[in-house]
Amino acid sequence: MSRSNDLGPSKEIRLPQGVVRYRERGTGRPVVFLHGLLVNGDLWRQVVPAVAADHRCITPDLPLGSHEVPLDPDADLSVPGLARLIADFLEALRLRDVVLVANDTGGALAQVVVTEHPERIGALVLTPCDAFDGFPPAIFRPLLWLARVPFLLRAFTRPLAVPALRRLPFAYGWLSKRPIERRYMDGFLEPFFANPAVFRDCVKVLRGVAPAYTLRAARKLARFEGPALLAWAAEDRLFPPAHARRLAAILPHARLEMIDDSYTFVSEDQPERLARLIGGFLAEPAGVATAALDQSSRATSR
Repeated sequence: MSRSNDLGPSKEIRLPQGVVRYRERGTGRPVVFLHGLLVNGDLWRQVVPAVAADHRCITPDLPLGSHEVPLDPDADLSVPGLARLIADFLEALRLRDVVLVANDTGGALAQVVVTEHPERIGALVLTPCDAFDGFPPAIFRPLLWLARVPFLLRAFTRPLAVPALRRLPFAYGWLSKRPIERRYMDGFLEPFFANPAVFRDCVKVLRGVAPAYTLRAARKLARFEGPALLAWAAEDRLFPPAHARRLAAILPHARLEMIDDSYTFVSEDQPERLARLIGGFLAEPAGVATAALDQSSRATSR
């Protein structure tokens, strides 16, 4: 399987839930990039190099269906279990003052992490992601039902093995405006289809997804005192900009930036713009950033 070298060398770490593979590049304050279902860390391959010029960028392959190393069979892959896995990952690497950058399902998990395991988190960057009652978006809810009968899930997703069908809305068509390079798409899907243990992990994740978790996190996000950046796609068809505005109004020190000409995967459609936003956000002095973000949040919510 072809993997991007832009994220740095591949490493592995043993957690209570099993082995997690990750890649690391750069030095400085740690920035951890989280992806969503049926993609892996390669989603961030066009953003990390720019951010890694001044920061330590760490990109794990979460057990969301595109990971090459399955977790232990008894691993807890419920939403709280996945949030605990991320917290354990940060602890195992002894990371502090972490900047969490997240997309899609990873954004929902990031919200749970900062509300339930905030000890090592210093700042939050959310790109288009599940929030409130949209976990998952309506178009993907059949996957939750199908996961209860795994052979039906496999049959339903089998068309994704055909490259021409991957651009359909129920697949990846509404996630990126532009086609993703074939070798990376193959890398997203090959573990899911080829490794029964990876498929098992994905089924466990799908069975646990529910809006109760993002709604609960939303009620607690006001307690997060770190700066937050919401870099959202203005044309997103799955995660409405209205959710971004609501999140910006809840987070005490949040700034909302809209990204044009992009769908959910802003790291694919507008990687340079996203990298500049993240870099600028991280370059702000903490005290100045807090005041500026708070003012921006109030202006956005009006």
